[in-house]
Amino acid sequence: MNLGLPEMIFIFLLALIIFGPKKLPEIGRQIGKAMGEFKKASNEFKSQIEGEIRNLELEEAVKRDHTPQILPPEGSVANTMAPEGSVVNSSSTAATAPDTTPVTASTAAVAPVAEASGQAKAADA
Repeated sequence: MNLGLPEMIFIFLLALIIFGPKKLPEIGRQIGKAMGEFKKASNEFKSQIEGEIRNLELEEAVKRDHTPQILPPEGSVANTMAPEGSVVNSSSTAATAPDTTPVTASTAAVAPVAEASGQAKAADA
């Protein structure tokens, strides 16, 4: 609501007629104090809301940046398998091709134990 100079003069003259010259300065002071308090309260409320929004944004940014990475335990299947499906030795990070040697009766009992423990196969005796 914009009040121009003619409207302000009209309101001042109307107030002067209604309240008289003795009461008008006192009423003006009271209205000025009330408007100042209202402006101060609205500014405090606005700054409080903006502060809360800023805090929420910071908390969300911290959650996004510091999301804990869940890793599998050492020596688990996830650590021993490379993405291509090849077996990775738990003591080194290099990927090796899967063992393609034929299983015979003499190596059938030794092969699963050696592969499960991550150690090299024992030489055929």
